[in-house]
Amino acid sequence: MQAKVVVVGSLNMDLVTRAERLPRAGETLAGDSFAIVPGGKGANQAVAAARLGASVAMIGCVGDDAYGEQLRAGLLVERIDCQAVTTVTDVSSGVALIVVDASSQNAIVIVAGGNGRLSPDIVAAFDAKLAEADVIICQLEVPMDTVAYALKRGRELGKIVILNPAPANAPLPADWYSLIDYLIPNESEAAALSGLPVDSLASAEAAATRLLAAGATKVIITLGAQGSLFADGQRIEHFPAPRVQAADTTAAGDTFVGGFAAALAQGKSEVEAIRFGQIAGALSVTRAGAQPSIPTLNDVQGFHQP
Repeated sequence: MQAKVVVVGSLNMDLVTRAERLPRAGETLAGDSFAIVPGGKGANQAVAAARLGASVAMIGCVGDDAYGEQLRAGLLVERIDCQAVTTVTDVSSGVALIVVDASSQNAIVIVAGGNGRLSPDIVAAFDAKLAEADVIICQLEVPMDTVAYALKRGRELGKIVILNPAPANAPLPADWYSLIDYLIPNESEAAALSGLPVDSLASAEAAATRLLAAGATKVIITLGAQGSLFADGQRIEHFPAPRVQAADTTAAGDTFVGGFAAALAQGKSEVEAIRFGQIAGALSVTRAGAQPSIPTLNDVQGFHQP
């Protein structure tokens, strides 16, 4: 089966605890629950794209440990091509420590582990996977030189290239923008990339305009409950979010990215793909966890606005 979407990125095991609120510095809180859940932005986006109708291949690294075996097995259950998920020795698999509060906001600490070993050479070894793709997705949870290589190679191959710049704490390298078809940050990432605060629809428009001036082709800023903002230099359009009751926002952005990519790979229009991704992301926040919260194609197709 041809891989229509290829994800170059991270695989983490998420260690998730829920508490009434997020702890302050130096504070110990009693948690309400604990779970071990497959995650990582790359793997989440791969699972989302697969559940939402695309044929998917994953390029990434895991450690030679139990978590690595579980992460690979989880992707295989989703019928994701894992030939390019490479096991590296002398390092753990990636781990994310996540605290979710009673209002469904989260705080996350990531240990890169095997994700830090994903090199340009490893990606190059699986160039046939990139060549098969319609859409290539990257994030920033693997080394920057690897992301740069994947973006450049995607552009050389004429693929649709998506960068979800997460986590971002500074502007992107200037020469990356011309390699990216869709730059998809959330509010905090858009603020880090643009140098502008993003706390309203108007400020999101200002940030998107600055990113376009920096060289971005098309920008989609995800705004949580406020929906998303699309800008391409010709128009700026706000897409309100579907109304749902949020339980856990973990992986909502990843679900949007995976759904958006899957829709593009299936030949949907840009606007259709955004709306499709938004429904998928909205459904994900009604459920707990990262990958367990990601809906299926049937879920999205059966969604009706309450």
